[in-house]
Amino acid sequence: MKVTVKYFGLVAEAADKFEEVLEFNGELTASELKAQCLNGLAIADKDSVQIAVNQNLDDKITLKDGDEVALLPPFAGG
Repeated sequence: MKVTVKYFGLVAEAADKFEEVLEFNGELTASELKAQCLNGLAIADKDSVQIAVNQNLDDKITLKDGDEVALLPPFAGG
């Protein structure tokens, strides 16, 4: 299965990239992918990073081939 991961804001800065295509065998949830992508990155509060799958905020979904996943930094109101 291949998924496209897009990084935004401080997540992109910490990862030093904006996008990558990852390939996995077997099932993987969005939250498991988030943990793998953030592992080793210098982000103080990794729990505040949200994940969107195909533009829907949902970290419980099981990923499918071709999904687009976005890792989003915390949003500030204004």
